[in-house]
Amino acid sequence: MISVISPIYNEAENLEELCARLTKALRSTKEDYEILLVENGSWDDSLKIIKDLRKKNRKIKFVSLSRNFGHQGGIMAGINHAKGSVVISLDGDLQHPPELIPEMVHLWRKGYDVVFTLKKGKAEHDNWRFLPSAIFYRVMNLFSEVKLSYGQSDFRLMDRKVVEVIKNIPEKNLFLRGMVEWVGFKQIGIKYDTLPRKKGESKFRLGNYIKFALDGIFSFSILPLRGLLYSGLVISFFCVMYALSILIIYFLRFEGFDIYIPRGWGTLALGLVFFSSIQLIGIGILGEYIGRIYTQVKRRPDFIVKEEALD
Repeated sequence: MISVISPIYNEAENLEELCARLTKALRSTKEDYEILLVENGSWDDSLKIIKDLRKKNRKIKFVSLSRNFGHQGGIMAGINHAKGSVVISLDGDLQHPPELIPEMVHLWRKGYDVVFTLKKGKAEHDNWRFLPSAIFYRVMNLFSEVKLSYGQSDFRLMDRKVVEVIKNIPEKNLFLRGMVEWVGFKQIGIKYDTLPRKKGESKFRLGNYIKFALDGIFSFSILPLRGLLYSGLVISFFCVMYALSILIIYFLRFEGFDIYIPRGWGTLALGLVFFSSIQLIGIGILGEYIGRIYTQVKRRPDFIVKEEALD
């Protein structure tokens, strides 16, 4: 069976078309299927519409969460409730084309455990996200142990054995596209044209992208901490060199050389500001890691189910 999961947050205007296109794509695979919609704390009529759609098609199932647990939390709720031997995740805003599913299933049948998707270049409707996204993928690949291609998203297919591994990783501050790449298995990517939203507006703001980027970098790399260590060593080296130069100048003056040492309060202030900045940056980076340890040890659930219909 194929399980398709989609986190839904205020997507009332897109749900009917989403389910219709998913149903058509899944029927063409000749496999049994389920469409699992994760209502992620919506305040519009999303849950009511999902229930109405379920009355017409029992293949449509849902899990309703007690509040919004974020995009990654919504996907994890779907992963934990999906029953299929293969699980496909995609967003509910129709920017991930359901028509790509038959090709993904075909590659799975050929032996691939993960089929991930890549956006084709820069979409005209996505101008403001292009530069931050490009920078994020470059930094992510430079500073972490996972290597992601530009344009990867959470539109992917996973075999059941990959799903079970992901479910059993007890990690908070989830960055699923990095996690799926990290677990390995046989993977392949396919490209697609991302489309503008037909209805509604994006729920992902700049702050969400920044948090998403930080989760990705700090979940898969300790290089920021090593960078602090290396910076401290370099700065210490220059401080020792500066101290030696002062001693040399002092002894030269003692021997009678007329060397003037300016009493630069400006230089002193600049030095204090510079080293204070380095310290604050270091404390901030340490805080990010400690904050993630704090979140991890509390072991709060990634999601809380308020209501479900899975039969």
